[in-house]
Amino acid sequence: MEAANNLILFFQILYVVTALGTMIVVISENRNPLKTISWVLVLLLLPLVGLIIYYFFGEDNRKQRLISHKMYKKLNRRSIGRKELLETLNPPTDHKGLVNLLNRLKGAPLYGGSKVTFYSDGKTKFDALFEELEKAKKHIHIQYYIFLDDHIGCRVRDILVRKAKEGIEVRLIYDDVGSWKAKRNFFKEMQAEGVQVQPFLKVAFKFLTSRVNYRNHRKIVVIDGEIGFVGGMNIADRYIDGVGFGIWRDSHIKIEGKAVAGLQTIFLIDWYSSRKEFLASDSYYPILESRGDNLMQLVTSGPVGPYKDIHLGILQSISNAKECIYIQTPYFVPTDPLLLAIQMASMRGVDVRLMLPRHSDTTFVHIASMSFLKEILDAKVSVFFYEAGFLHSKLMVIDNSLTITGSANMDARSFEHNFEVDAFIYNEDTCKQAKEIFFKDMEQSTLLSVEEWDKRSRFEKFKESVTRLFSPLL
Repeated sequence: MEAANNLILFFQILYVVTALGTMIVVISENRNPLKTISWVLVLLLLPLVGLIIYYFFGEDNRKQRLISHKMYKKLNRRSIGRKELLETLNPPTDHKGLVNLLNRLKGAPLYGGSKVTFYSDGKTKFDALFEELEKAKKHIHIQYYIFLDDHIGCRVRDILVRKAKEGIEVRLIYDDVGSWKAKRNFFKEMQAEGVQVQPFLKVAFKFLTSRVNYRNHRKIVVIDGEIGFVGGMNIADRYIDGVGFGIWRDSHIKIEGKAVAGLQTIFLIDWYSSRKEFLASDSYYPILESRGDNLMQLVTSGPVGPYKDIHLGILQSISNAKECIYIQTPYFVPTDPLLLAIQMASMRGVDVRLMLPRHSDTTFVHIASMSFLKEILDAKVSVFFYEAGFLHSKLMVIDNSLTITGSANMDARSFEHNFEVDAFIYNEDTCKQAKEIFFKDMEQSTLLSVEEWDKRSRFEKFKESVTRLFSPLL
């Protein structure tokens, strides 16, 4: 009995020493103080479980770069440095500061001569995707956070395999964590049939603690260097079939024209970082005629750089707004600067509207999102709950000439941990189309009042407050 007690005491001491050591590491990393406090609370309030959660999701490995700055610049320069493909464009007057910021942060060039087509439901998006994939003549580059082996996934697989057998170069990147529900043989069989398949940050148990937290959340398709798709929809049946409480409402765009070179660059950099294969042939960057009058920047962000590029771009956009800001996001866990920017915009007279799903696919994040609503309601922001199903759309409209859409949600995970891509589109007609989508969704939404929100039970409010303590970690 004494031996057993001594063994228990030994493990208790070992745990306390390990937990304290971990706290010291967290504090020494000089993170955001709120995030540091949140992790310390996790470690203190959830014995053992908190330690496991930290090792899986909390380690800050940003210094362990997937790709060196030198190689990134080489790829970026090779891809976007072909000056004959780029026009000398004057940034739109209202957004000159934003354009310059994004260019200096990430080297995101301003592309002209592009056409944008919106898709606000899964069927039209996948119909368009299938049509363009079938027309591919040279190469298909496809990248998704979630790629499942359900009906839609198998249809995409069949096209990719058939195209590979026709001699077309087909490359696929899928996120190893996001696509975990697909059978491993699903991707192995594609590989055997000629599709070049590459998981992003493949998770093996011994590396689990350093690779689960940073995921590639991008959704990119590039066909022959001429057609591109980007947005919020993954490869899964739910984008057409919906969920138990309604439709799956999402946003995606097709890009035709010169800005496709930007999507190609992003894909090939991810391909190199995952596969260590350098691809920069002229065949991937055909000289394209103008297909429209959209000006556009394609902006990436991730855990490997000193700045949160998309986050800073959104902050600048909100700060510049003069008339209106319309936001759709499935998760609203804003940083302090973002929350303050939204409040200030509304208080200076900008028409600010935020649309969230009434019901979510992620309970914990949804509860945390609810904790922020009182503050923005008090700032006279109009908050709408989408009632027809799950709103997964990531869409922002600023005034009459700026539209932002892509893969990034309004939460810390998208801004700090995930690899994301957003299109910043400068065009009045495109902005008008985006507003029409927002207004149509308003017809299936309920406007939230301060009085209604104040009537929530004390338990609901307390639950939200407790969950919010962990919001910097979500």
